[in-house]
Parts: sequence; structure tokens; C-alpha cells
Amino acid sequence: MPDETPVFQVDPYSNPVAIRIVGKASFQNVSPLKEFLKSSYANGKRCFVFDFNQCTGMDSTVLGVLAGCALQLRRMEPKGSMVLSRLGDRNMELVKNLGLHRIATVDMGENEVSGNATAPLSSDQLDELENARLCLEAHENLVAASETNREKFQDVITYLKNRVDENGN
Repeated sequence: MPDETPVFQVDPYSNPVAIRIVGKASFQNVSPLKEFLKSSYANGKRCFVFDFNQCTGMDSTVLGVLAGCALQLRRMEPKGSMVLSRLGDRNMELVKNLGLHRIATVDMGENEVSGNATAPLSSDQLDELENARLCLEAHENLVAASETNREKFQDVITYLKNRVDENGN
């Protein structure tokens, strides 16, 4: 069986910053991407393009991290931009269902993303509390991106808040 661990490949020096998602992205493995984005903002990066051509799927936590990126870029001065490229039918459906197409640019073209996004991101596994915090923030980002997501994720958010609170805020 082939290794199904997704890889986030980046080119932090391209403009826009190129990020390629290879495989299935989920709450279990999105932490390196979130940390990369955070350090990129700190280094003055304002423009990002995500290539989903090799992404076989993603969950709501990944979509929430993307929503958080788009929302953060909108708050910056000067404002930044985020392009979601080569999504494919299923990933496009996910993006539209959660309203991300309203806060990011969706490029339905089939052109290769510029930049040499080949450097893989890696990080240590999060402990249970850190993972709950990441998932909670991601789902709160989805609600901030589109109020219609509140009903979809209210139970998840309540559960995660309880997990974070009971484990020491």
C-alpha cells in the first residue's frame, strides 16, 4: 500500500508564495501548513496560491485553516490575496459549500501554478489539547467566513470548546 501521508510542498520565495497539497489533507496533518502560513505572515508575505491538482481530499479543519488564511490576509495592510487553483470537482464543491469562494479567488484554470513548490513541510505531531485548539480555531474561522456555517459546525465547536476547557484552556 502506498504511503498516503499528505505532503504540503512550498516555495516560500516565490511571489505569490506557492503551496501544493499532495494527497489527503486533514486535521491530523494540517498543523505544518498552519505554522508555515503564520511564519510567512510574520515575514511580510501577503500573497499565496494553493495548487490542489494532486489533493485527493480535505476535511473541514483544513478548509478552516484556509479560511483563517484568507481572513488574515484581508485584515492586513496592505491587504493580501489567496488563490485556490486547480481544485477539481469534489474540492470545488467543498470550497463552495463552506463559502470560501467568497473570501478567496478561485482559479478554475488548468495552468500549472508558478513557483517551485517542492520543499515539503513537516512538524511534530500535536498533542490532544493542541490538536483540539487547532480544530476549534479552524471551525471558528469557517463561521467567520460564512455565517451559514454556524449551524453546520455548532456541535463540533461546542465539543471542541469543552475539550479545550476541560484540558486546561
